[in-house]
Amino acid sequence: MTKCLDTYILIEIHNGNPGFAHLLDEEIVITDLTFAEFYGNLLRKHNKKTADYWERKLSLCCRPVSKELLIQSVIFRVEHAKENLSFFDCVGYMFSRKNNFAFVTGDKAFKNREGVLFIPK
Repeated sequence: MTKCLDTYILIEIHNGNPGFAHLLDEEIVITDLTFAEFYGNLLRKHNKKTADYWERKLSLCCRPVSKELLIQSVIFRVEHAKENLSFFDCVGYMFSRKNNFAFVTGDKAFKNREGVLFIPK
């Protein structure tokens, strides 16, 4: 099954965490929005050269997100406001559900949701 990675998972891969490296050998997708968040994280913590390296490395895995899916993600986030969900994670989750992918995350708020592969922080 294709796996849709969240930003936390990408950061762990970037950091060389051996518990996450295997994901790069599997069929993965990353929403453009999630990648933008990851890119910004790399830019702040490292530099543009590092961020650009990962953009080249992961560009074939990135997928656009429609306006309709963004709106569905906003609705999902509002409906679950008490859980304080990240908008980026809501987009990844909704994208995964729509495309029948596994959403890979370490966010406890998603741990028991259908279609989630939870890898603890």
